[in-house]
Amino acid sequence: MAASPLLPAGTTGGNPSLEGGIATMPPLPGTDMTGICFRDQLWLNTYPLDRNLVFDYFALSPFYDWSCNNEQLRSRSIHPLDPSHLSKMTGNEYMLSEVMEPHLFVIRKVKRDSPEKTTAMLTYYILDGSIYQAPQLSNVFAARIVVKEAIDFKELKRVDHILASLQRKLPAAPAPPPFPEGYAPPASEAEKGTEDTQNPEAQLPTVDPIIDQGPAKRMKFQ
Repeated sequence: MAASPLLPAGTTGGNPSLEGGIATMPPLPGTDMTGICFRDQLWLNTYPLDRNLVFDYFALSPFYDWSCNNEQLRSRSIHPLDPSHLSKMTGNEYMLSEVMEPHLFVIRKVKRDSPEKTTAMLTYYILDGSIYQAPQLSNVFAARIVVKEAIDFKELKRVDHILASLQRKLPAAPAPPPFPEGYAPPASEAEKGTEDTQNPEAQLPTVDPIIDQGPAKRMKFQ
């Protein structure tokens, strides 16, 4: 199984971009980065994107908080998603919550206070190698409340593309269960109309025996 190399000793954390020898620190935790998409095609061409290496790939992105508990495990050559070690620590950590290899991975950032208590902070998803930050629920509600909101058609197109990709990867819906034995489903309106056309006798108007009696007969007086 291929292994993603760890950072060399003495390297500053955070996947910084070096400009003139000065490391640019990543955005502060909690920063709104929903408009950012990260993708490293060279890494994807070199290593398989599965549940064992997906965290190493996520750590290359600007979404990664290098002060998390997972990074402490990585420095000790322990798998960064090992729950047996993470549950004994306190602080910020990442956990892999949903997996659909190799297309979709959902990573949640939480604050751990005890082995049983965690508080959700942010959610990220990796779709076909592209990493995104999921918008927070409060931001979604706020965007819907604003009356005059500028529509970002590029963002709408991106969301439609993501949903279409997910729909193609999801399995087809199962067939409906058969009717119980002896049960006859009711005929629809279209079927009733077809039966009436095929049966001309059904189209004959009914005769009222009281009203439609022909011309009235007058009594003759002697």
